Amino acid sequence: MTTTEDCRAFTARLKAYEGRPAATGGIGKDPVNAPMIRHWCEAMGDAHPAYTGPDAVAPPTMLQVWTMGGLSGHTGRAGAYDELLALLDGAGCTAVVATDCEQEYPRLLRPGDEVTFDAVIESVSDRKRTKLGTGYFVTTRMDIRVGGELAGTHRFRILKYAPAGSAASEGRDRADSAPARGEPAARRPRPVVNRDNAGFWEGVARHRLLIQRCAGCAAPRFPWLPGCNACGCPEWDTVEASGEGTVYSYVVMHHPPFPAFDPPYAVGLIELAEGVRIVSNVIGVPYDKVRVGMPVRLAFERYDDDLVLPVFRAGDDAGAAAGAGPEPKPRPEPGPGTRDGG
Repeated sequence: MTTTEDCRAFTARLKAYEGRPAATGGIGKDPVNAPMIRHWCEAMGDAHPAYTGPDAVAPPTMLQVWTMGGLSGHTGRAGAYDELLALLDGAGCTAVVATDCEQEYPRLLRPGDEVTFDAVIESVSDRKRTKLGTGYFVTTRMDIRVGGELAGTHRFRILKYAPAGSAASEGRDRADSAPARGEPAARRPRPVVNRDNAGFWEGVARHRLLIQRCAGCAAPRFPWLPGCNACGCPEWDTVEASGEGTVYSYVVMHHPPFPAFDPPYAVGLIELAEGVRIVSNVIGVPYDKVRVGMPVRLAFERYDDDLVLPVFRAGDDAGAAAGAGPEPKPRPEPGPGTRDGG
């Protein structure tokens, strides 16, 4: 694709796939069932009573679970999606990253329901320039049915791109995007702050890690939500985390490179002493020394004039890491539901 005309012609070839079946239709390997619902709820920490008992329903966000083929997969489901990806591979768009998914739930699923599903290539974008490279956003839509009745819709979007710096991409490579000597470092992305989590970020600005606590059942929860997923109560107050935690799980990020980040680095799922988990960076030890079960301590890192983030320090100096903020305070007793962020 060396000219504007070539690019337009290639985009037109891609868009010809819109509306074509991504794969042939499928049948869920198992009916909706209580054991799988239980496993899901335990993994997610979701104790909502609607998911247990004789009148139980499946958590709506389990929608895609009932379509998965497991390790053995689904046989005989070839479709246009593989052709489309091969066409993009041939044009140098060999890298892929999932960007987002959307789900709709017109009907609740219940144990015993047998699902069928089919998928279509819903849209292919025009050529897009991104930090990762130049490529195309591809959206597929899967419709899940029970007895012919639509039970849910799952849209999944990926970016299929030529990595920045490659011959097939017009984007800059990592070296080009790095700041020159004497220039300020790239600006870190800002967290999304909304009315449901503003109190959390206000606490972080004061070097306090605040956890929501339900005013009805006293269950702690994180991340912040507008209501309790255990009892449904909309009222809550906050407690300040002690800062003690352990690494519950972790990944080491190597790719993709992104301005203001310097891979490889460790991203951990930290289990706090208060019983909730938070995703954050693990610092204080080399990335390849992070281990599950490793004790860590809360610290606050300043990245620029207006961005402070909670991180977790491992290693011998973990106990001193809280010096970045005030001393932990005693946990307050449950109150009448407050939303003052502290």
